[in-house]
Amino acid sequence: MTILSRTLLVAAALVAPITFAGHASAHSGCTSSVPYVSGSGGYDTYRIPATVTTDQGTVLAFAEGRHNSAGDTGNIDVVLRRSGDGGCTWGPLSVVAAGEGDTRGNPAPVVDPRTGAIVLVTSYNSGTVTEGQIMRGEVTPEQSRRVFVQRSWDDGRTFSALRDITGEVKLPSWRWYATGPGHAVALTRGVHAGRLVVPANHSAAPVAGSSDTGQEAKYYGGHDLYSDDGGETWRLGFVDSTYDGLDNANESSATELPDGRLYFSSRDQLGTSAGNRLDTYSSDGGVSLDRPYAVQHTLDDVPVVEGSVLQLPGAGGALLFSAPSVPNVRQGMAIWRSADSGGSFVKAVALSGEWAGYSDLVAVDGDTVGVLYETGGTSAYDTIEFRRVGVGELRGG
Repeated sequence: MTILSRTLLVAAALVAPITFAGHASAHSGCTSSVPYVSGSGGYDTYRIPATVTTDQGTVLAFAEGRHNSAGDTGNIDVVLRRSGDGGCTWGPLSVVAAGEGDTRGNPAPVVDPRTGAIVLVTSYNSGTVTEGQIMRGEVTPEQSRRVFVQRSWDDGRTFSALRDITGEVKLPSWRWYATGPGHAVALTRGVHAGRLVVPANHSAAPVAGSSDTGQEAKYYGGHDLYSDDGGETWRLGFVDSTYDGLDNANESSATELPDGRLYFSSRDQLGTSAGNRLDTYSSDGGVSLDRPYAVQHTLDDVPVVEGSVLQLPGAGGALLFSAPSVPNVRQGMAIWRSADSGGSFVKAVALSGEWAGYSDLVAVDGDTVGVLYETGGTSAYDTIEFRRVGVGELRGG
């Protein structure tokens, strides 16, 4: 963090004091817990949270366990802690996907509504290469980004071996590839009920003869992958392939709206249009988009960062969005609420004034929403905290 950024942070805090969320549901008698503390458990840093609640009511908190540094490459595992009391206390850490010197991450878990199995999709690359090298096409296919799936039939206690599905969901011309990060979606309505949908992003190679290297942000695009058989086979869904530099869809999250449509929210990676959040919809279960990605200006306070979306169940349930809330600085984790299916958002709850990064939303029970998010007093990556917030507060009463 530069001195200028810290100065902007202090100035923002002075002109816009932050109010904090009160106590959430009284279930288990807690408001927050800290499942991951960087520097503990044999890892330098924990990052990239993802969370789901299983059919048995267990909260699963996934993360990347980065062995050697906070950096995005190197020896990185996908790790997990389980909670049987709504996120108040946590069982021991387990390694779900071991890097063994390579990079495994971007966990995107989802509960299969037909079987109750937990399906986990993750991304991979060699630990010796960087995102820049991959986007410039300087790596071999074996070193480059690949996609894997695992399943658990015992409430997240154990997972199956990693299975490579890259050939099913990645176009040969793509270079970068990232699942989520954050929870995936199980559709519950309409002709596609039971479908598992994983929001994702990629980068494309420049056209032949271009002077571009492929590392330019304009080559990022959003897409999704889906399975209609509980994660056994996968297909590539919609592909955002504009690559014009205006709106560069990057890390993505999704949720199912009450009318059965999918709502997608994406980080805009240095697009030239004003605003840092993009969104769109799909009415056919993620196969195509109803319209191109467009800037969501009611979230202009959000910096360039991953964010999470979650549709609350029931009649009149709000659509929620979580992310840091200080423009241009990763600080001040908050939750926004939309009463019009993503047409507009208003800030509902500010969780903290501390540094903050990536987050994921989960329905803990009928009364409580959980937010698993990166935060800390000295860095956004000091800890990953689990905050419980009452549904009534998020609905505005």
